[in-house]
Amino acid sequence: MPAISLDKVEALAHNWSFGVFLVIIGLVCALMLAVSWLLGGRYRGRAKNDPFESGIVSVGSARMRLSAKFYLTAMFFVIFDVEALFLYAWAVSVRESGWPGFIEATIFILVLLAGLVYVWRIGALDWTPEARRRKALQAQAPGQNAEKH
Repeated sequence: MPAISLDKVEALAHNWSFGVFLVIIGLVCALMLAVSWLLGGRYRGRAKNDPFESGIVSVGSARMRLSAKFYLTAMFFVIFDVEALFLYAWAVSVRESGWPGFIEATIFILVLLAGLVYVWRIGALDWTPEARRRKALQAQAPGQNAEKH
């Protein structure tokens, strides 16, 4: 029978608590599943598997088609929200970063502003439906021509 090396014994002595932790977590998970299975309801009613949201029974399909503008707005929110988090971290450490940190934050804000202007210019923030936008442009065009003459 091979002898256990001293390194393996030391590694086991240092990491035994992690092994005990994993075993306890596994037992707690198994216990929670077993208790919910034992105490859980077995009744299979007509509305048991229906989705239920805030006391209102769902109507229609959950596969509703949304405009891509909803997703664009969500992405813009996430992007600018994360950048606000970076600016908050900079504001907390403004004294330690000094003038170089101020200049870097200013450049960062200018890049954000350029991105916002770009998004605005390409019309990604314009929520007006295309038909109403065309109608408004047509109504605006004769007034502009009358002013030029």
